[in-house]
Amino acid sequence: MRNKEFGKIDFVSKISLFTVLSIVLVGLALFTVFTKGLNYGIDFAGGTEVQVLFKVDTNAAQVRKIVDGLGLGEAQVQAFGEAEEFLFRFQNDDTKSDSAQNEENKARVASLRKAFTETFGESQFEIRRIDTVGPQVGSQLKKNALLAMFYSLLLILIYIGLRFDYEYAPGAIFSLFHDVAIAVGLYSLIGKEVNIQILAAVLTIIGLSLNDTIINFDRIRENRNLLKDASLENIINLSINQMLTRTILTSLTIVFAVGSLFFFAGGVISDFALVLGIGITVGTYSSIYVAAPIMLLGQKLKKS
Repeated sequence: MRNKEFGKIDFVSKISLFTVLSIVLVGLALFTVFTKGLNYGIDFAGGTEVQVLFKVDTNAAQVRKIVDGLGLGEAQVQAFGEAEEFLFRFQNDDTKSDSAQNEENKARVASLRKAFTETFGESQFEIRRIDTVGPQVGSQLKKNALLAMFYSLLLILIYIGLRFDYEYAPGAIFSLFHDVAIAVGLYSLIGKEVNIQILAAVLTIIGLSLNDTIINFDRIRENRNLLKDASLENIINLSINQMLTRTILTSLTIVFAVGSLFFFAGGVISDFALVLGIGITVGTYSSIYVAAPIMLLGQKLKKS
């Protein structure tokens, strides 16, 4: 059987080029995370979040000016929900004790209430929600988030080993690491806030990326059983070509849905959609040029 009969697109011949590209992208992503760091929100860093609905015409610039004049420390003001609704975020000071920080958070809320009463009138605003996360709780949530990612990868490794042979597992794990690293690296570069919603997006990326990888691996396994005389390179080419339309259409469907959330939802949902969109795009690429090539490399090392 000639090579062209194993698929219209020769993916395997370009493996070296895209392997270098992947290594560079992951390296840059990790460099960004380790040098610039992540902008943790109050979910992980601790702090206070106050949701306020105003019953008079106002805007983010006006309420931000009021908050800045109170001397409450660095505050984030974000339009939220309805037209005159805003979210105020104050992060904790790591140098203060839990009790001192809790007292400061209470004082912040009291100062906001007083300032809005003096500016707009007591009946012209409504504090709808106050969420406070202590420093210890935020630190524990951060640890739990890392554990959640670790256990998800461990369970995936076990699942791949049970469903396929363990020769497929390294490709799946490296592919997931590749996708998460690039998504988190780009998010770190942008400097947006990392919160529980972003963690949910990362875990969703892991699930969706794994799905693409498993689909390709499943077809590779089937073709290895059917074409016992063909080389693994040709089988990988054939399998990826057979599943290419399905992979692209599935990814586009998700990207369109995520794009709608990004452009129209606003707030934390937009950030969630941004991370998910990056992850889905990179995941589609990695299921072709990361997972299968690593499996191929493993087979070559095994034979040698």
